[in-house]
Amino acid sequence: MAERLLVVEDDTTLRELLSASLRLAGFEVRAVTTGTEAMEAVLHDPPDLVVLDVMLPDFDGFEVVRRLSGGRSGAPAPAGPPPVLFLTARDAAEDRISGLSAGGDDYVTKPFNLEELILRIRAILRRTAGRPSDAHLVVADLVLDPEGHHVTRGGVPVLLSPTEFSLLRVLMEHVGQVLTRRQLLDAVWHYDFGGDDSIVASYISYLRRKVDTGEPKLIHTVRGTGYVLRRPAR
Repeated sequence: MAERLLVVEDDTTLRELLSASLRLAGFEVRAVTTGTEAMEAVLHDPPDLVVLDVMLPDFDGFEVVRRLSGGRSGAPAPAGPPPVLFLTARDAAEDRISGLSAGGDDYVTKPFNLEELILRIRAILRRTAGRPSDAHLVVADLVLDPEGHHVTRGGVPVLLSPTEFSLLRVLMEHVGQVLTRRQLLDAVWHYDFGGDDSIVASYISYLRRKVDTGEPKLIHTVRGTGYVLRRPAR
């Protein structure tokens, strides 16, 4: 599954170049132009990594990271702030120190080599891939807490049976990936039902009645293949 990046850059040409290059490198990319938009994007649909320009129209990238970490008037993202690579024309040592002290994972100055930037992004993602398995899973306004065995949709608790919870967790862990009935049967039931995969369809129906009561719908059927939990179209 492609890692999801958020590019925060107010220069139109650079933003479009970065987005196109990162997509070609195999990433899923969303791009915004201000610190406010960046905070909203991270809080409501957290990416795997943020490529964050320091100089933004409203407030600087350092302040974005401080707020996402819960400082000042901000609120931390449901699963904690994602890793951040700062991107800026300022190359003074004090700026690098400020960026890393604010919570950034790396700092790249303009002009930069695109290949080097991609390598740095991949290095950060490798370092942060070992996050705890009990980290919250978040898709749009759907949040699953594996440790607390708690699910909310739009901030409203969703009461699930243990099997429903396990099925939703598998779907959220593979967001955007179509899973066959057999794959779900293996992951959730471990073939306890003698290989009869019709039980999967029944539990998908139960989940939809509890999770997809409103809009946007997240759980989809791919006819002849299986099921997928998709992020809503932007």
